[in-house]
Amino acid sequence: MSNSFLTKYEWLKPLMPRNPYESHRAATPLELLFDLIFVVAIATAGQQFHHSMIENHISSGLISYLMVFFALWWAWMNFTWFASAYDNDDAFYRIMTFVQITGSMVIAAGIPAVFQHQDFHVIIIGYVIMRLALVTQWFRVARHDPLRRKTAIRYATGITLVQTAWLFFYFSSIDFTFYMFIALVIAELSVPIWAESHNATPWHAHHITERYGLLTIIVLGESIVGSYTAIADALSNQLFSIELLFLMAGGLLMMFSMWWAYFDHKAVDRLNNRRRAFSWGYGHYFIFISIAAVGAALAASVDVVTGHAEISVQLTSCLVAIPLIIYTAGLWILYEVHHLSGMRKWLYPLTIIIVLSIPLLPMGIGYSVFAMAVVYALRLFLSRCFLIRSVQPE
Repeated sequence: MSNSFLTKYEWLKPLMPRNPYESHRAATPLELLFDLIFVVAIATAGQQFHHSMIENHISSGLISYLMVFFALWWAWMNFTWFASAYDNDDAFYRIMTFVQITGSMVIAAGIPAVFQHQDFHVIIIGYVIMRLALVTQWFRVARHDPLRRKTAIRYATGITLVQTAWLFFYFSSIDFTFYMFIALVIAELSVPIWAESHNATPWHAHHITERYGLLTIIVLGESIVGSYTAIADALSNQLFSIELLFLMAGGLLMMFSMWWAYFDHKAVDRLNNRRRAFSWGYGHYFIFISIAAVGAALAASVDVVTGHAEISVQLTSCLVAIPLIIYTAGLWILYEVHHLSGMRKWLYPLTIIIVLSIPLLPMGIGYSVFAMAVVYALRLFLSRCFLIRSVQPE
């Protein structure tokens, strides 16, 4: 049948570069499916970190969480920027994306073993699956985009070499330490910088900012679901209290304020050159992980209020405050410090100082979370006030 979907044109179209100035470019259903599958992995990591907190295994749980979240974020990053530049939506591209989705599901299945036994076997296997698909796509780019053939070869070569290093250092007799993990992370982060230095790929700025915004919403949503699942369990066991009520209100206000703070900025203006694009894209690791960590800490706070945790109120309050501070600092550095002036430029640092002092106050975790949320919401209000004042005619 000449009009069949499986004609040569539909099955294997040339993987040509997309127009970086294409109008009305938006996330595709396939990209949304990719993000949806990542919710499973993010939720699994958050649940494991939550359990590490309430069992007072914070140091080991934090290290595992940082490592696992990097694996998730980096896999998402590689797919997202490649898709922005080269998504041609042919059948082979879809199949390679399905392979990457399968790899992400394997990664999610291996997360509990990391927290419980420091066993990365399954996660590395999932990574190999994802990387094979991505390298295949880069070889297609090398064939069909002659202007960026060297860039594509650099990507394919760099990804293959780093993945080989992961396999060698983890499965060999060499002791795989956290410092070795950091060294391999640096190697991973260096591959796009090296590849793009020859000839940048034609990613779409508006599309990229939309994709980052969608993942922000997903992580925020998962944080809300995780923390309020814990609240639902407490209510079902008739453990309601005034402090739990303040925790519920403070948690929601905090998440709403974090959403508002993120989407109060126009990110496209930050992507007008390669250096800024890298700092913005890489800097979001701290944005995403801090949101997820706040959600896990809020869920742990419920256990503290109901007496089902082995950590102190003050420590739990710090576990909420610190990722909130990291999130605040991340937004300030990525969006505000370079172009704002006057009082508005210093609202985030003032917020950090106040939030950091709240865990020192002698009050329950529910009231502490509520106080942090009020401070954060007040920052948004003051920022808006200064913004309105700055645009009023003289």
